[in-house]
Amino acid sequence: GYHADRWKKLLIPYSSPTKAYFDTSGQDPFCMYNYLLDITTWNKSIRRGFIKVKITDYDGNTIESQMNSEASTFQQYKRVKILTGFHRDIEKIAKISLTFSTKTLIGPKHKLRILQMKLKSLNNPKR
Repeated sequence: GYHADRWKKLLIPYSSPTKAYFDTSGQDPFCMYNYLLDITTWNKSIRRGFIKVKITDYDGNTIESQMNSEASTFQQYKRVKILTGFHRDIEKIAKISLTFSTKTLIGPKHKLRILQMKLKSLNNPKR
């Protein structure tokens, strides 16, 4: 976690299990909740870009993904897996929205036609 090196001497003597986070944020809460986004597209031409994921629960609370990844390449009928993280976890998901962006200011906007999508929690695999 955040500044884990400062806790090393305290944690080593204990043999109990310790939870570790591979990706942390610079503010509280420091842990990131990781999800694997599995997408299959059916665009005829290749699309290259970024996907932003928003999750909304039944109370209307929305969280947005935090990704520091490179652009993904989407080809027709090919699966693409993207690791994405959130600062909070939502237990009961009501709605998932995706935004595709090439992050270029000039040129036409492209749509990403999704054939199949799966969002899997890595912190809670039973969900």
